[in-house]
Amino acid sequence: MDREHSLTAILPSNDLDASEAFYRRLGFERPDGPADSFDDGYRILSDGKGGHLHLTNAVEGWLVPGQNPFGLYLYAEDVDQLAAKFAGEILGKVDAPEDKPWGMYEFALSDPDGTLVRIGWPTRLRTVTELPAVEEK
Repeated sequence: MDREHSLTAILPSNDLDASEAFYRRLGFERPDGPADSFDDGYRILSDGKGGHLHLTNAVEGWLVPGQNPFGLYLYAEDVDQLAAKFAGEILGKVDAPEDKPWGMYEFALSDPDGTLVRIGWPTRLRTVTELPAVEEK
C-alpha cells in the first residue's frame, strides 16, 4: 500500500457529538459513516481532501472552559466559503477572513471545547479574483 506520510491530530473533547457537528461544518465526516455497535469514545473524521482529525473523550476535568491549550490550523483554498458557514462566530474584531502580516488569508474560530481553530490559505497563492480590489488614487 502506497501512502503518503502524514500527521493527524488527536483532539480531546468533552462532548463528541457537539465536536463532530462543529467539524462537520468544516467538511469533516466519518469516512465509514456513524458507528452503530462499538464503543463511541473515539471518532475518526476526514474531509476527503487529505485532512484527518481524531476526536476522543477527554479525561474529566482536563478541558477547562477558557483554558483550552489546543489549536488546529486547517489549510483550505475555500476560506471565504467556509467563513460564510460561521458568520457571527468568527473570533476577532472583524467577522471575516483577513490577510495577516505573516502571509496568510485566514479567520479563527473556537470549537465547542474552546480549541482555537484557524482556517486559512497563503495570501500569495490566492487567485487574482479572490484578492480585494485596490482603489487607484
